Amino acid sequence: MKHCASKSTLLFVFLLSCVSNSGSYQDTWRNGWYYNKGDRMKIVRTAKRHLGVRYRNGGSSPDGFDCSGYVMYVYKRNGVLLPRTVKSQYYAGKKISFGTARPGDLIFFKITKKRYSHVGIYVGDGRFIHAPRTGKRVSYADMDKPYWKKRYIGAVTFMQGNRL
Repeated sequence: MKHCASKSTLLFVFLLSCVSNSGSYQDTWRNGWYYNKGDRMKIVRTAKRHLGVRYRNGGSSPDGFDCSGYVMYVYKRNGVLLPRTVKSQYYAGKKISFGTARPGDLIFFKITKKRYSHVGIYVGDGRFIHAPRTGKRVSYADMDKPYWKKRYIGAVTFMQGNRL
């Protein structure tokens, strides 16, 4: 009977910790969480569905996106809450090298005086999707282009494993 009570207590404590740790994205990523609910290609498919949406400074909806708003929106549509700014998205993820980046990972650039000023979603084959700048639309870009190579500063993942 004593053994049974301790199992019940452990189960209760476990369930209570699950409930108390849910809520904000900060609790989630700071506690070592990495996206594993769906697969990487769901992120890529969601990103592709919004190709052609116009850039809007401060935008985070299909009415218009800026780069970090676009990334945040795509991940949120897949059940993953990310911070809003480029810098906080960079620091929220697990740092990886570009050589190990997989579809759905985020890649970061310095295109203004700010160190962390641009983000895109890597889709494979050296390409990423991003919301470029005023007057442009969500589109593909190629990491092989000197412009992007020169400005690349890092990549992060929010996903566990390397499965596609």
